[in-house]
Amino acid sequence: MVKAIRVHETGGPDVLKIEDIEIPAPGKGEIQIRQRAIGVNYLDVYYRTGLYPTPLPYTPGNEGAGDVVAVGKGASEFRVGDRVAYAGPLGGYAELRNLPESLAVKLPKAVSYEQGAAVMLKGLTAQFLLRKTYRVKAGDTILVHAAAGGVGSILCQWGKALGATVIGTAGSEEKAKLARKHGAKHVILYREEDFAARVKEITRGKLCEVVYDGVGKATFPASLDCLKPFGTFVSFGSASGAIEAFNIGLLAQKGSLFATRPTLFTHMADRATLVKMAKELMRAVGDGVVKVQISARYPLAEAQKAHEMLQGRETTGMTILLP
Repeated sequence: MVKAIRVHETGGPDVLKIEDIEIPAPGKGEIQIRQRAIGVNYLDVYYRTGLYPTPLPYTPGNEGAGDVVAVGKGASEFRVGDRVAYAGPLGGYAELRNLPESLAVKLPKAVSYEQGAAVMLKGLTAQFLLRKTYRVKAGDTILVHAAAGGVGSILCQWGKALGATVIGTAGSEEKAKLARKHGAKHVILYREEDFAARVKEITRGKLCEVVYDGVGKATFPASLDCLKPFGTFVSFGSASGAIEAFNIGLLAQKGSLFATRPTLFTHMADRATLVKMAKELMRAVGDGVVKVQISARYPLAEAQKAHEMLQGRETTGMTILLP
């Protein structure tokens, strides 16, 4: 028996219950991981509240890092004792878990368990946003909403390293300071200022090549006004609520814009793509281009508290659970 967080009904943080469960031997093509650290993400809130429906009961959590302790039949890429990190299916909030080996990557010695667990989902998300969805290049101006958050902080650091001018938005002066520390040249307090007007002012009317938006309802459609003609609006999260249906003609009116809602798991569907993405991410972490700021650590049994802080927007950087 191992400890795990179980969800029997959708709702608030109080539906997260610590229980004893049995983990079977790994199945065909699976590895079993003794977890050293578990990532906490806003994605976990979407599942818990029912925004992303999933069969009940379930164990939340989509990323972690630890050691391989057993290998199922047909699994050949990993051996017992290997250090691994993953972004994968639900089941992460547990001391032990089984995972298809196709979703795990080797964790380099230069990257700690905590860093690996904290950065897989958010870091791989930042990787495809910056390198695939819109390939940021030197001289670009990019707008990053929630620049002090988990993905936002990585986008700022990596975007700056790629030679872009980073404009960030934040909800408080404290978070604005963090965004600047992460590489945002300009930070807009979106609760106090008209961020679209400020972007126009900062760029002297030239606007941005791309907007990365993990906030959602509260920042749309004003984000479109931050883009130059043929610019790209990238929605990758809905922290303030989902963006409602809109007239696609807006994209034409505001300059032949592109709009997309990519997901990490679509990119991860191809094993070779995942390995390439992860290598680039781990190199960036190991080299210090991306500094993994873990601002909160909670015991697995205190998952409720972690969710309360996350959903209350009282977190900066990354949150992990320690089994």
